Amino acid sequence: MSTLPVVVAVDGSENSWRALDWAQDAARRRGAPLRVAHVRHHFAWTQPGAPVVVPPPPDDDPVLADAGARLAAAGDGPRTEYVGLDGALLPELGSDAQLLVLGSRGRGGFASLLLGSNGLSAARDAECPVVVVPPPGREVDDVLPAEPGPRVAVGLKVDAPDDATLGFAFAEAAVRGARVQVVAAYPWPIQSWVAPGDLALPVYDQDAIEHETRTLVDGFLAPHRARHPEVEVEPRPAPGDAAGLLVAASKDAALVVVGRHRRRLLTPARMLGSVTHAVLLHAASPVAVVPPAPAEE
Repeated sequence: MSTLPVVVAVDGSENSWRALDWAQDAARRRGAPLRVAHVRHHFAWTQPGAPVVVPPPPDDDPVLADAGARLAAAGDGPRTEYVGLDGALLPELGSDAQLLVLGSRGRGGFASLLLGSNGLSAARDAECPVVVVPPPGREVDDVLPAEPGPRVAVGLKVDAPDDATLGFAFAEAAVRGARVQVVAAYPWPIQSWVAPGDLALPVYDQDAIEHETRTLVDGFLAPHRARHPEVEVEPRPAPGDAAGLLVAASKDAALVVVGRHRRRLLTPARMLGSVTHAVLLHAASPVAVVPPAPAEE
């Protein structure tokens, strides 16, 4: 198991405390140290004669003090260090971490995952997987019912499978004693547009499409099953929109795992993708965003 720390960013908000609790548990399960970071945003006035706001030193940081008290009250936990960073960007916290954990909403730079906030940039740019812990009470449609028990849901795009995402999901399920629910969406009903005078396209059989999708899923999962024979696997090919199905799978899940877009020749910038963005905004469970393997970058 890696000795790199699990890093959690806190800002004193309730959502960041939920992220702290999740990160403490994750570090304990991995046998990893925990690093609690308070990214402080202080801006000096530029007008002549205006006062300059000076941040407190890390040893006198009330947010980190509150975090320490909260962890101490939780009982025996992982080895923990506390750092106060001034004006640092969240993605940089993942440069020497095995996992970066954030609350989805909070104060300042954590105001929203929408419209290019720091939280969104961390999920998009961090070098390690990023887990975003949502606020409580999110309601999702129960269109993908699952058996009871601990479960890690992961999205699989059969025409572009991502081994890094699947590998993270299996490893996470292993440390949690959970099963992996593999959600593979296929389009249905299939829309066919025929111009006047053209021949109609053949009729598609949904059972055949689902069978083909399941066959592809089983092939992609084979090496991961071999590496983690102790993990129960639940393939779930299903008709519909991938984002909607993954949000539905987040109901009562321990974690939903999604991938980040690979860089492509004509789009070299890092991107989250519409499915990952939608899952981050609407899932009821924590969401892990996994970067592509270095060779794929």
